[in-house]
Amino acid sequence: MAARMGLDWFLLALIGMIILARLWPQVGVDREPLSLGDVANYGVSVIFFFYGLRLSPEKLRAGLSSWRLHLVVQLSTFVLFPLLVLPLRRFFAGTSEELLWLGIFYLAALPSTVSSSVVMVSIAGGNIPAAIFNASISSLIGIFVTPLWMGLFLEASTEGFDIWQVMGKLVLQVLLPVVLGIVLHRYWGGFADRHKKKLRFFDQAIILLIVYTSFCESFAREMFRGYRIGDIMLLGAGMAALFFVVFGLTYGLTKLLGFNREDSITAVFCGSKKSLVHGTVMSKVLFPNPNMAGLMLLPIMLYHALQLLAASIIAQAQARKAGTDTSAE
Repeated sequence: MAARMGLDWFLLALIGMIILARLWPQVGVDREPLSLGDVANYGVSVIFFFYGLRLSPEKLRAGLSSWRLHLVVQLSTFVLFPLLVLPLRRFFAGTSEELLWLGIFYLAALPSTVSSSVVMVSIAGGNIPAAIFNASISSLIGIFVTPLWMGLFLEASTEGFDIWQVMGKLVLQVLLPVVLGIVLHRYWGGFADRHKKKLRFFDQAIILLIVYTSFCESFAREMFRGYRIGDIMLLGAGMAALFFVVFGLTYGLTKLLGFNREDSITAVFCGSKKSLVHGTVMSKVLFPNPNMAGLMLLPIMLYHALQLLAASIIAQAQARKAGTDTSAE
C-alpha cells in the first residue's frame, strides 16, 4: 500500500540525504578529489537522454487531438500555479523569508511530473494517451517557460543572472539530450523500455546526489539558520493547500467545459502535479549561487511527497467509484 502511495524507499532516501548533508556538509562542498556536483551535472544529461529514448513519437502524435484538454493542463501548470503564488510575495518582500517565497514560486513555475501523473491517471481510469502527451510536452515547455518566470525575480535578486545564458545551458543540458533520445528511439527505444526500472534507479540516484550536494552547500553556509520544525510543518501545510486549490480549480474548469470523465481525470492529475526531477536539475542552472539551492528545493520536496500521498488517495477513490458505477449499470 505504501509503495502505491509513493511512500517508498526514495522519499525516505531524500530525507536521509538531507540528514547526511546536515551531519557531513563538507563532503558535498569539496571539489577534491572528486566534485560530486560535477558528477550530478553529467548525470542530468544522461537522465534526459534516456527520457527521450522512452518517448514514442507515435504515442505523442496519438495524443494531439484533445487540444482543449492539453490547453487546460498546460495553463494550469504554467499559468494558474504562478498566479496563485505571485500575490503572496508582498507578505515576504523585505523579510528574512523572501528566499523561501522564491522557492515556492520556483515550485509553481516548474513543469508537471511524467511518471506519477501517468500512473495516477491509469489508476483512476483516465485518458492515458493524453496523460503521456501532456506530461511529456510539459517537460519540454518547462525548459523555456520556467526560466522566463524565474527571470522576473532572479534578475533583480541574483547578481549575474542572465536569462538567455540560463536557457542556453538548459537547451544543452536538457533539451539536446531529449531530442537525441527521441531521434534514437527507433533503434534503442526497446532497450530503454525493457530496462526502465533499472534506469529509474539511475534517475533517482542522480536526484539524491543533487539533493545531497545542494543541501550540503546550504548547511555549510547556514542558510537554514532561524528555521524551526514548526516552520517546516507550516510550509508543508501551505504546499498541501496549494495542491488542493489547484486540483479543485482545475476540476471546476473541466466541468465548466463539459469534459467527459476520462479527460477530467487526466486534466486534474496532470495539471496539479509538479516535477521533482526538473526541480532538482534546473536548480543547478537557475541558481548560480549554490548557497540558495537547498532552500529553493525545500518547497518542491515537500510538495512532491504530499502530492503523491494526496493524489494516490484520490486516484484510488476514483477507481472505486468507477467500479461501483460500472457494477450499478
